[in-house]
Amino acid sequence: MGQVWVAGEVLIDLIPAGADRKPIVGGGPANTAKALSKLGVNTQFIDGISTDGYGQMAKDDLVTSGVKLDYVKYSDKPTCLAIVSLSESGSATYEFAIENTATFDFTSSWLPNAQTEQPALLHIGTLATVIEPSASVLFEWAQSVAKVAPIVFDPNIRPAVVSDRKQYLMQVERWVSISSAVKVSDEDLKWLYPTLEIDQVVNNWLAKGPSLIVVTYGDKGLAGYRQGEKVSVDAVKVKVADTVGAGDTVGAILVEAIVKDGLDTLSGVRLETMLKRAAKAAAITVSRTGANPPSKEEID
Repeated sequence: MGQVWVAGEVLIDLIPAGADRKPIVGGGPANTAKALSKLGVNTQFIDGISTDGYGQMAKDDLVTSGVKLDYVKYSDKPTCLAIVSLSESGSATYEFAIENTATFDFTSSWLPNAQTEQPALLHIGTLATVIEPSASVLFEWAQSVAKVAPIVFDPNIRPAVVSDRKQYLMQVERWVSISSAVKVSDEDLKWLYPTLEIDQVVNNWLAKGPSLIVVTYGDKGLAGYRQGEKVSVDAVKVKVADTVGAGDTVGAILVEAIVKDGLDTLSGVRLETMLKRAAKAAAITVSRTGANPPSKEEID
């Protein structure tokens, strides 16, 4: 199994803790990288990381989870912060401090060369694929990666950052067009396409290029879609601590299956097995506070 690349942001979530806020390492791509590494997948994380205290915290967290940082760009620009508010049900909303941070400092000069390095797969998503100028830098780079490896995209919509739906949609759809597989939540799709049914959106996306789309439906389970095929599984019932990182865990299980068996085999029973594994892994994640994905041993 070759190296999996995960590109996108690692940032600090400032989570409510009584009257204060507690810093926790977050960012969808970082959560996915940690989840993959804990599954035993050889994972390289690609982002700018600050030399400030929060950046050091992020670096230590990734390294502790076994994530490799050979392609990280270190700089003294500050770390991006996400100020998190939690509802009574434990679902999170975010406000971000993004401008001029190390976190979104992507340039073609330091991104790794897919032709020489030959990754097994690229997972990319969340804000790095939407916020300019990093999004366009990454898109151009990802097009070259796509020539050697499958791309798994997770839009992980954050309307608090980009409230312009049309602009957001434009960014998401161009990533869908170069992706081999997409992992997306029902909430993401409802926000992007308020007038369309989810099955309709998925079929439109499948026509653009991806061969598999996995949609998460929160406590209602998840479904995998291919041309002319839909496989659904139920969520695993647990007491929810919070939902942080659940979708990222599902994304990691999808990547694990693709690098292990190939995307073309993920159909029928094999697809159902993967979705059940993802439901189980996500249930473990939501039963714990913060993005704390399970190890391979915990799932098996």
